[in-house]
Amino acid sequence: MNDRYDAGYGDGPYELVGYDEYGRPVYQQVPAQPTPQQPYDPYAQQGYGYDPYATGQQPAQPYDTGNQRPAPSYDAYDTGHQPSASSYDTYGGRGAANPYDPYGRTTTSGQHPRVTEQTAYIPQQAGPAEEPEPQAAPERDYRTEQFAFVEEPTDDSEDVIDWLKFTENRTERREEARRRARSRIVALLVVLALVAVGGVGYLWYAGKLPGLSSSGSKSGTATPAAAQKRDVIVVHLHNTGKGGTSTALLVDNTTTEQGTTVLLPNSLALSGDDGSTTTLAKSVDDDGASGTRDQLDTVLGTDIQGTWRLDTPYLQNLVDLVGSIDIDTDTDVPDPDAKKKGTTPLVHKGKAQTLSGKMAVAYATYRASGEAQNAQLERFGQVMQGVLRKISSDAQGATVTVQTLAQILDPPLTDKDLGAFLAKLADLAKGGDYKTALLPVQSDGTLSARTSGSVVKDILGGTAKSPDAGSAVRVSVQNATGVKDDTEKARVVLLNGGFTFLEGGTASAARTTSKVLYADAADKASAAEVAKTLGLPAGSVAKGTVSSGADVSVVLGSDYRPASS
Repeated sequence: MNDRYDAGYGDGPYELVGYDEYGRPVYQQVPAQPTPQQPYDPYAQQGYGYDPYATGQQPAQPYDTGNQRPAPSYDAYDTGHQPSASSYDTYGGRGAANPYDPYGRTTTSGQHPRVTEQTAYIPQQAGPAEEPEPQAAPERDYRTEQFAFVEEPTDDSEDVIDWLKFTENRTERREEARRRARSRIVALLVVLALVAVGGVGYLWYAGKLPGLSSSGSKSGTATPAAAQKRDVIVVHLHNTGKGGTSTALLVDNTTTEQGTTVLLPNSLALSGDDGSTTTLAKSVDDDGASGTRDQLDTVLGTDIQGTWRLDTPYLQNLVDLVGSIDIDTDTDVPDPDAKKKGTTPLVHKGKAQTLSGKMAVAYATYRASGEAQNAQLERFGQVMQGVLRKISSDAQGATVTVQTLAQILDPPLTDKDLGAFLAKLADLAKGGDYKTALLPVQSDGTLSARTSGSVVKDILGGTAKSPDAGSAVRVSVQNATGVKDDTEKARVVLLNGGFTFLEGGTASAARTTSKVLYADAADKASAAEVAKTLGLPAGSVAKGTVSSGADVSVVLGSDYRPASS
């Protein structure tokens, strides 16, 4: 039933030409070659190659001359692939004699008849005819790759699928990494853009953009000056060595976020409790911290929260605590402890000079011979601003610095309040939002509405503080009669009438008519009463500009006639 391709059909040897689609060998018949004449074999008659089991004898195989290949034998009982039997010569050696058949059959060079039931085997053909002896056909070693199998679809192969999944996953991971990188870059650019826009917006809001900022261009400029909130503390520097005082206001405008040191000249005219005129220097010595603070509030229209008395030894300790200060000095300052003149100055003139505590005190209190007091006052302002730049911006840290000084502060000011206040100013000073301004006063100590408006109105509030109920009306008197004594005569008359007198100075030119001015409609009746007290006509009363700190302003003209005359 094995109808294999190697079944014998026809006569002659076969050679392998390939395999079919099922892996079976395919043979091709080798063309027959002429058979040479068989020589005489002396041993053929003696039965060499005799098969004792055979029913008859066949002619013996002639000797192999080496010029032809032995014909393959087909055994009717051979069911498989058998190698050709070895041949032995008469001496037992391998030669070209007839092959030995274990069944006693003598093989010949002739061909056996083909048996249809037998599966034929066609051995692999040997080399060329000139080979000296035939080679036994080796048993074929079939390998897996020599057979063709029914191939599975490549796409359904598990290995291929795994490889495709691997490459696909790796590609997806790369693409995902690229997408994440692009997302990060886009997010970073967006954040940088927002930061840039926010920074520019803040600088514009704070008025710090180059070309767009201007003095006082803060967020609070839209708020009227009178409505802006300010925290104010007055500082009195007492020179314990040479005597004298220097006064300044430390102002924190929380609306505009601007800090200012306002320097107050000692010649500033103030009104005493009895209505008499005094100066700032005398008030500090005579009336003390509380009395001076109230008089400053009356004249400047401020609301001072506390007084900080800073003696020169405490200033020296304060500078040493913050670790020295750096300021631009405007003059050489000699050592106050030097016994000989001409010694090396303690403080040298120059930019960015580093001052210790002792040097800072000497510079803040120095006033050259014949020099105006304002020059010394400005040096004091420089030292204060230098100290603020070195104090901690943290309220707790600044409070510790104040407590380390071991000062006894005037009520209601406490260590904690002063520390928190100085920390705010320190933050403004470090950020460049701090300045120093000198309050301009006239030679007689009075304030000029034109020259003091930038300080009193813009920095300190701009308008005078409204008097409390039942308090005396404050009247500022400016003499424009040309007679110096008229000011004193008007003062006496007003004090006797129950008014508070404020020195308004002397006008640069005489006037013909007198004026009584009020700014608030509620003060119109008070202005009329002032005109009546001074003997001025009712037509002299009008609404107009009132000098700072006063409720009613009076300009005495040549039509004024003192009651004593």
